[in-house]
Amino acid sequence: MKVIQKIGLSLFLIGLVVFTAIPFLGSYQLSQEMVEVNTKELHLEKMQEILSPIYDEVYSSNFQFLGAFNQEFGAYNDALKAEGKWDEVIWDDYSFPLAKAALSSPVKANPWLWMSLSIGLAVLGGLAYNLPKYQGEPEGVKNNGIFHSKMKNRGWLGILTGTYLILFYVILYWFPAYLVNLVAMVDPLSRILSGNPASQWFLYGFVYTLAILVMGIRMFRKYRGNKYQQLRTASVMFFQTAFAFLIPEILVLLNQPYFDFKNIWPLDYDFFYSYQLDTFLSNGSVGMFMLIWGIMLIIIGVPLFTYFYGKRWYCSWVCGCGGLAETVGDPYRQLSDKSLKSWKIERYLIHGVLVLAVVMTVLTIANYFSDFWLLGDVTNQLHSFYGFAIGSAFAGVVGTGFYPFMGNRVWCRFGCPLAAYLGIVQRFKSRFRITTNGGQCISCGNCSTYCEMGIDVRWYAQRGQNIVRSSCVGCGVCASVCPRGVLKLENGPEEGRINEMPVIIGNDSVKINA
Repeated sequence: MKVIQKIGLSLFLIGLVVFTAIPFLGSYQLSQEMVEVNTKELHLEKMQEILSPIYDEVYSSNFQFLGAFNQEFGAYNDALKAEGKWDEVIWDDYSFPLAKAALSSPVKANPWLWMSLSIGLAVLGGLAYNLPKYQGEPEGVKNNGIFHSKMKNRGWLGILTGTYLILFYVILYWFPAYLVNLVAMVDPLSRILSGNPASQWFLYGFVYTLAILVMGIRMFRKYRGNKYQQLRTASVMFFQTAFAFLIPEILVLLNQPYFDFKNIWPLDYDFFYSYQLDTFLSNGSVGMFMLIWGIMLIIIGVPLFTYFYGKRWYCSWVCGCGGLAETVGDPYRQLSDKSLKSWKIERYLIHGVLVLAVVMTVLTIANYFSDFWLLGDVTNQLHSFYGFAIGSAFAGVVGTGFYPFMGNRVWCRFGCPLAAYLGIVQRFKSRFRITTNGGQCISCGNCSTYCEMGIDVRWYAQRGQNIVRSSCVGCGVCASVCPRGVLKLENGPEEGRINEMPVIIGNDSVKINA
């Protein structure tokens, strides 16, 4: 089995190297016809004039082509900004569609071959590595050697992995034109699913889904003796594949709006943006159903399900962010900070993001129904700030790229506004709790060590105190790693759910708090 795993690891690394090298392949040659096809009519005449110096020039790399493009395009815009002619500035970013059109590469000519050599080999290698894992060993969660691992305990492999992820996210969000080769590689798949050429977001969604599926297999192997862990892993794999990836693409193929039925405001922060509302209202009964569905989830679905099951129904069973954290991020869960200082930062930060999301949404709706005369461009500026700071930098770059540095739930713990909303309901009006049997606790600390949300579970267990923290996502790993069966996830009556330190064990034996 070790041989198969070594072969699998080799295949994965080969696929990753090919995937990383693909953006640098090929050449670029822009023509006037390409500009005509990929430019809005409003900007067409001016764009043809701006880019005329680079027509029919052959550039051997994306750096050369985009450097020339940005030089011409940037010089035009900079001159207008210097003169204060803001209305004439072209704010649209045409670098991605024009780079994709100008590209000539072996990847674009044979996309299925290169997809097989990169993503295909990485997936095959990941499966070959994960399927034999723990073969011949007894059931039970094992984290042997995890604090001696260069990958899982902030060693050089972990730092390298985190750096790679951060760079990928930065390029994906703000410099997608450098990824046009990778996007061209998945074009055929995108056309099959939606009938449209691929974008950087289709590439990301495809890779994201495959990562959850492959690492979900690892979860099945690691937690093979725990039905709860297996069920919730299968759940996040299903919801990511069907609801987040396939169904939205198929809806577009059927000329319906792109819509993720499991994405809920305020995590889906642009749900009430004007273009979204216009899309819903202009697509008849289907669009109206999507709008009503989203609103009903916010005001009825979240409180109702959270009351009965706690926030785990979404964060650990449905959410795509949580799905990636639970599968790809599982090897890093022990890196979450359990300090009191971290908990204080968490509470201020995540609720601050929730307040920001609520304020932005209220302003957006007010502006929409006042035909934008009430607040003018204020909401657009707020949208841009939120999208950059929270939607991209926090949720993407930090949320995933920091797995090897701060654990797998950085975004869920410190930034997700939906997690904050769910957590408020869970803390004050829910049947969910983790019960503890303090008399059986041996203070081994496994529960606290592997809590991905940074909860010092042992502190509660030693006192026999129920855990009702708003941050708890009910992943159940604390109960899985407990050698004494001290912890249990329960949905019981509200009465007695919050028991403030009923029993304290100390040098003077047992004292009962009055």
